[in-house]
Amino acid sequence: MIVESQTGVKKKPFNLLKWIKSGKGQRVLVIITFMIIPLTLLFLFTYFPFVEMFKFSFYKMKYIGDRQYVGMKNYVDVFRRDDCFKALWLSLYYIGAAFIQLSVALYFASILSTRMRGGNFFKGFIFFPYLICGIAVGFIFKFFYTRGFVLDTVLSWIGFDLNHLPYWLKDTSINNFSLAATSIWRYLGQNMVLFIGAIMSVDSSMYEAAAIDGASGFSKFRYITLPNIKKILVLNIILSITGSLSAFEPPYVITGGEFGTGTYFVIMNKIAHTSQKVGLASAMAIVLFGIIVLATVLQKVIMNKLFGKDDEFEEAKMIRKQRKLFKKQQKGAAL
Repeated sequence: MIVESQTGVKKKPFNLLKWIKSGKGQRVLVIITFMIIPLTLLFLFTYFPFVEMFKFSFYKMKYIGDRQYVGMKNYVDVFRRDDCFKALWLSLYYIGAAFIQLSVALYFASILSTRMRGGNFFKGFIFFPYLICGIAVGFIFKFFYTRGFVLDTVLSWIGFDLNHLPYWLKDTSINNFSLAATSIWRYLGQNMVLFIGAIMSVDSSMYEAAAIDGASGFSKFRYITLPNIKKILVLNIILSITGSLSAFEPPYVITGGEFGTGTYFVIMNKIAHTSQKVGLASAMAIVLFGIIVLATVLQKVIMNKLFGKDDEFEEAKMIRKQRKLFKKQQKGAAL
């Protein structure tokens, strides 16, 4: 049976069997076949637990027992309790450390991306801490900072009096700096490797042209390297900021969250597993998720202001505009 459309064009009825045998149908079936298992696993182990956690955040509940619906009370408690939202301010120590870490990683990447003697050794040496388990890193620095151990011994060798040195893990004026420094040591290599890969993908002819024009090393970095590694720079900043907001292993292993070092994740762990206030802990997780999304959007906006939007983004935007214009012209011609 042939159906005549409003524009006068005759359309054949849809035949499912014929569509499946067609090239387009085969491509769609192959895509569905390959995607259905990972998408099912993603839904079962990521999105479904997240939806359940969001539902828990509106209840006063433990892992076992009755639930009591409390509405937004858990979210209000997150912002009112001293041990919840205020713990998030400790993330500022780790965010500050993240920017130091990115700056140092970019500096080393700029040097080690060139051909130099022993470059591979230094890359491996700097990247090695990232391969160590976070728990092991915690134990290493627990003994490193303990009174009379590694750091105090080294400082005494260069003339510092042990009696005048602070307690690196107990002194509340310095212990969070000590813990944030462990993150720099561990993640510096990861950022450096990503930067090296991005720098080495920049077209070398651009550097040659800049050298002919007499550009200095800093000018090459400012106007060639930095704009061309923008995507990796943004990625590293996003990963570092989100990692800083969810810092857990250093304070949990080294100090157990004591002496004012309990970060948001450490407090959330205590509330969820020690106090068994599952609803409140779920609300804390949702609030943190919102903060991370907001921070990611702000970073994207700021980076677009500093470096401009991606060429691919502008190209895709132009293609969408052309398609809309083409459809309007087609409709106008049909009328």
